[in-house]
Amino acid sequence: MSYDGVYSDKVMDHFMNPRNVGEIEGASGVGTVGNAKCGDIMRIYLDIDDDGIIRDCKFKTFGCGAAVASSSMATEMVKGKSIQEAMQVTNKAVMEALDGLPQVKIHCSLLAEEAIHAALWDYCEKHNVTIEGLKRPKNDIND
Repeated sequence: MSYDGVYSDKVMDHFMNPRNVGEIEGASGVGTVGNAKCGDIMRIYLDIDDDGIIRDCKFKTFGCGAAVASSSMATEMVKGKSIQEAMQVTNKAVMEALDGLPQVKIHCSLLAEEAIHAALWDYCEKHNVTIEGLKRPKNDIND
């Protein structure tokens, strides 16, 4: 099924049937980011075990279909992965996993990457640990 060629079938599937929607009570890390221009707000919850494996990942997103699809795909990509593997989930990887996004929606995949990093940053602060290569989120709207 084509949607006027704007969105791939994978984007539409993750928008219409998003995976991992919700919150994690007592999450190991929570990251909230937003884009003032478009109004999208994305919150990612991580449950990380003592071995640094992401046991569970959930999201809540207020935004367009591409933002919901990017959030859904990003949670699928980090679930069951190590913290270091989650650090490798970039906006480009999210876009590729969704079979692409229109140029004007690329910022949605960037928000997904930033939300994962913000949640990992929160995890670091709560557990007094350092993740190599992780920088303080610029886009965290909790500040």
